[in-house]
Amino acid sequence: MAKKNRLQAPTGMHDVLAEDQSYFRRIWEAVDDIAHFYAFSKIDTPMVEYAELFEKSTGFTTDIVEKQMYAFRTKGGDALAMRPEFTPGIVRAFIQHGMFAWPQPVKLYTYGPLFRYEHPQAGRYRQFNQFDFEVFGEQSAAIDAQVIQIFYTILKELKFGHLIIEVNSIGDYQCRPYYKKVLVNFLRPRQYSLCADCRRRIKENPLRVLDCKEEKCQRVKSQAPQIIDHLCEECKVHFKSLLEFLDEADLPYHLDPYLVRGLDYYTKTVFEIFSEGAPQRVEDGSVTIQRSALVGGGRYDALVKLMGGKDVPAVGAAAGVERIIALMKEKQLPAAEEPAPKVFLAQLGDLPKKKSLKLLEELRKAKINIAEALGRDSLRTQLARADKLQVEHTLILGQREVLDNTIVIRRMDTGEQVTVKLNKVVEELRKRLKK
Repeated sequence: MAKKNRLQAPTGMHDVLAEDQSYFRRIWEAVDDIAHFYAFSKIDTPMVEYAELFEKSTGFTTDIVEKQMYAFRTKGGDALAMRPEFTPGIVRAFIQHGMFAWPQPVKLYTYGPLFRYEHPQAGRYRQFNQFDFEVFGEQSAAIDAQVIQIFYTILKELKFGHLIIEVNSIGDYQCRPYYKKVLVNFLRPRQYSLCADCRRRIKENPLRVLDCKEEKCQRVKSQAPQIIDHLCEECKVHFKSLLEFLDEADLPYHLDPYLVRGLDYYTKTVFEIFSEGAPQRVEDGSVTIQRSALVGGGRYDALVKLMGGKDVPAVGAAAGVERIIALMKEKQLPAAEEPAPKVFLAQLGDLPKKKSLKLLEELRKAKINIAEALGRDSLRTQLARADKLQVEHTLILGQREVLDNTIVIRRMDTGEQVTVKLNKVVEELRKRLKK
């Protein structure tokens, strides 16, 4: 068996090259703009946390903790984990830094890399990026709706069309236990129609069966009792209020009675946002619409207390950046625009090359976007580069110009040249670039 080449990125990890950097910038700019408008404060948490943090919050029986978490022990014996999601770390920070005493609600957002050991596929990696918004200290369904609206707006700012919001309520710790009993009674007679994982989940965490993507489990799920029929009065009122807020905001949503999300800490509201593709006709003549999940989140009113803090309600969500970028490329949506240089600096000889470094810095301070090729000596090669970049003007600095303390400005469309004093070049360029 051939030895695997270790001089490449590990399986599921990837380099972000220049082509994709502009997409990342486009997304981060949109996230920052929306976050600032809605008065969210940025927080950065460590990429490594105690493994117990995720076991206690995300849930021992979730796929993330059971199968996907990168966990290890340090030389000192500490059990740590690479963060697989943002929420537990942000909740930990909320408690650790006494944010209970801050003006409520506390609104936090972040973005950056996460880590999960899962099967790599298009738009899904083992190291991946998300952006995340969390709100602490507010029970109103209006905040749930606002978080949904924020993510919907960000995707709209990125020029996504045909977005749909799937929403559900999974109740709370008062009404959900009864629903679990009802669900287990439904699933047990049908357990051999489920996958092996779901047969185990019936005992450990039956709600996870509703989150399974196996086709045979999906068929069983479609006949299962719906949790919204078993909500307590408080959860019913909260969910009704949420739908009214979504209606008022003209947000396009569907009620999915089997949406539960794959994390244990959710209460009441859960939601996902999908991008829908164009309708496609398949072989049997039917029409299908492919959907890509981009955002997921919900309310988690009991998590702060569960993790040792006070009884503080909270709601949040996150979006997968690589998946968004993959769709942006597929749909030919614009990335961040790179500022094109309008001026090129050409130099001839060692002395002009040395002078160029100082000149470039002066032009940078003047906010004149300029390109150069300091490693080249041939004027012809440098002018060809300038032509390819389609700059408006080229600065030419030769030995004579250095001795005379001057520089040549060539207009590229006409070939017209003028010689100006070196200390006047910034002023002259500003005049020309304004025209």
